[in-house]
Amino acid sequence: MQINLGYVGNPPTLLDIYSHSLTFKEFSKYEYDKGLDLLTKRIKLNFKNFEKVLKYNYDNKIKFYRMTHTMFPLLTHPSININYKEVFKEDFKRLKEKINKYNIRIDTHPDEFCLLTSDKDKVTTNSIEILKFHLELFKLLGINGKCVLHIGSSRPTKEEALNRFRDNFNKLSNELKSLIILENDDKTYTVSDTLSLCEELKIPMVLDYHHFICNHDKNEKINKLLPRIIKTWDNTNLNPKMHFSTSINSIQKRNHSTYLNYNSFIKFLKLLKPLNTDIDIMLEAKGRDEALFRLIRQLKFYKDFKVKGTTIIL
Repeated sequence: MQINLGYVGNPPTLLDIYSHSLTFKEFSKYEYDKGLDLLTKRIKLNFKNFEKVLKYNYDNKIKFYRMTHTMFPLLTHPSININYKEVFKEDFKRLKEKINKYNIRIDTHPDEFCLLTSDKDKVTTNSIEILKFHLELFKLLGINGKCVLHIGSSRPTKEEALNRFRDNFNKLSNELKSLIILENDDKTYTVSDTLSLCEELKIPMVLDYHHFICNHDKNEKINKLLPRIIKTWDNTNLNPKMHFSTSINSIQKRNHSTYLNYNSFIKFLKLLKPLNTDIDIMLEAKGRDEALFRLIRQLKFYKDFKVKGTTIIL
């Protein structure tokens, strides 16, 4: 059984790597053509930086990675008219070659405004456009990527919000449906809530262990739910994906810490071991790659586990 570790966003170890973003407010300060030129230049810089990140991950034996959603600013904005497939054709081609060469799993996680439970039609329409963009992005990069979503709204009740999710999900094309994986959250939808919906609609579930700690029912036993969570990944040709993070402190329970609590991670690994299934764990720590490598160094002192690169063998 192998546990592959990944991290989120640009690695702070590479000091000159960051996302070149552009808000619509800033874009609007320029004449349209000048704004479009600025947007194009920034996205091209993001392509170059992403190639450096992929090379860094490959050199450090990191097998999967979450691409930051800020890499492609404004490309789904209704007021921006750009044929991004043509404008960035060579950039996508070059990036696709690198991903194939390095054999790194790439997933995405849009921001909290991408959801299928909103009671506002505009939000739902925008969310579907974002999903369509991610689908095209994965096609251009030639990868079997997945897009992590939260269930989202619970207004006016959970039951009504879940029915909106069902209705909106069932209207999607099969390609868009296959793109989505759902994550439990830290306030509203528990593991049981999320798992039931995933089983019903045949959606793979991402267990977020930190969210489970923050938000769970009294009778919810994670060890009992884990086999069911793993089963939702059947027929995806991908390892089940999970998220792990730890709180800053007992007061700021929902906020991610810079580094990870070693003992909490060991406890989590012991929960996973009876599953005897390869799993990819995304570490959601503010320290990003530095938090990952610090955890790896700590795990090497634990004799029950063998560490190879950023993979833990149980």
